Amino acid sequence: MLDRTPAPYRVFTDRDVVDHLGDLPRIRGILGGAKGEWRVRDVADGNLNAVFLVDGPQGGVCVKQALPYVRVAGESWPLDVNRATYEAAYTRRLAPHVKGLAPEVHHYDPEQFVIVMEKLEPHIILRRGLIAGERFPKAPEHVAEYVAQAAFRTSDLAVPFERKAADVALFAQNLALQRITVDLVFTDPYVEVWRNKVTAPLAAWAAALRADVGLKSAVAHFRLRYLTSAQSLLHGDLHSGSVMATPDDTRVIDGEFALVGPTGFDVGNFLAHYVMAWYAKPFHAGAHGAITAYRDAIADDIARFWLTFRRRFLEIWRDEDASGDGLPPSHFADPAGRARLETFRQAYVEAIFRDAVGYLAIKTIRRIVGYAQIADFLTIGDEERRAEAQAGALALARALLKRPENFPDIAAIVDALAYFEGAGLDPKRAPA
Repeated sequence: MLDRTPAPYRVFTDRDVVDHLGDLPRIRGILGGAKGEWRVRDVADGNLNAVFLVDGPQGGVCVKQALPYVRVAGESWPLDVNRATYEAAYTRRLAPHVKGLAPEVHHYDPEQFVIVMEKLEPHIILRRGLIAGERFPKAPEHVAEYVAQAAFRTSDLAVPFERKAADVALFAQNLALQRITVDLVFTDPYVEVWRNKVTAPLAAWAAALRADVGLKSAVAHFRLRYLTSAQSLLHGDLHSGSVMATPDDTRVIDGEFALVGPTGFDVGNFLAHYVMAWYAKPFHAGAHGAITAYRDAIADDIARFWLTFRRRFLEIWRDEDASGDGLPPSHFADPAGRARLETFRQAYVEAIFRDAVGYLAIKTIRRIVGYAQIADFLTIGDEERRAEAQAGALALARALLKRPENFPDIAAIVDALAYFEGAGLDPKRAPA
């Protein structure tokens, strides 16, 4: 146990989970039967937390506990357990707006930093399904709806500035997780640091990124946007590992990185992981024809996610009585006001897209030459073949940051996927 944790806190064992749930009448009702009949499974596969599935005669729940360290690193990397408090607050804040798109939270214990939530079944982690070649045709649109609802309804477009200020004040305290983002996403990939995990075949790419002044200037711009743009309440770590899905149902999980920041950060992060899935897919098992068709489907998913987000964000804005202080109705009461307001709307969404393009690139670079790399690439056993897949994604990311004018819309990004494929291990020979 680390000394910095609150005194009542303890890291749960299977027995502790059962005893804890046994004291909660609502959870006993969900599980049914006696405590001795409950079955506990440790299913944690993320980087940070302990996760248990508990099944009883009548039903099941998921139990998530924040550990006082990074789970995959152990006690050598301490981490504030209060992140669970912010995840619980984020979930409560969005619950009225994203019903059916996130698991229901049954209970939060602020002393043990434990969240008890709906057990999702037969859902699987979206990333696992993408690697396995399974199709989740509704996931892009469902996640787009989730992000659109969160982005509009927690912004100055929808809420009075007092409500917005309360969100900023609360989630600005989620410093430990924001520090992880600042360091691992915006800093580490562009310096030599012990946490980076660069495979030997990609050493030249990593060195080129560190030396590229123009690219690092672009990253600095988006880093400042992350730190200073209080646009809406963000998930903060929205990727294919933070989504559970079936072919018909999708739920966003793991909101512990929540902060108020630029909406494009969530949008770009989710896009980045579909882009990396596209580059990794030819190196996974499967017949050539099937892989080609699957990649075409992923490319379609990339476009549908953005286009659905854009459409739904604008629809919500047009259909709702926007009571936020950002754009008061009195400013648009003149005869031409409706047209002027629509111009504002289009410009607002275009700015989200421009941010998303930058964060797509930055998240891609981070997952390839930084810490916490993703299974899409790591499941490719041969380092040379893995690096070949990653090099294409890095070449695209570099172009997005250095030549954003070449990517005016999502179609241009989708079209560029194949152009940068096979970029090669020498960044000097890769297309720019």
